[in-house]
Amino acid sequence: QRQRVGVKGGGCSGLSYVLGFDAVQEGDVAFEIEGIPCIMNKAHELYLFGISINWENGLNNRGFTFNNPNASSTCGCGSSFAV
Repeated sequence: QRQRVGVKGGGCSGLSYVLGFDAVQEGDVAFEIEGIPCIMNKAHELYLFGISINWENGLNNRGFTFNNPNASSTCGCGSSFAV
């Protein structure tokens, strides 16, 4: 099992982020982020190239945050985006 990073259709801006654990599948690219083994469908690379994923533990927000330089717009909650 590896950490899967991806996108799917949905959310208020059109695309939303996917994080979960999964086995490597055909068409996946494998890589590591700070020692964590990750996978991503090669087709999602267009949407995720250059993204940074961080963990916030603040008063107003607790969870993963996404900074995507490819996004032309994002929703208020930050979980979906458009390109």
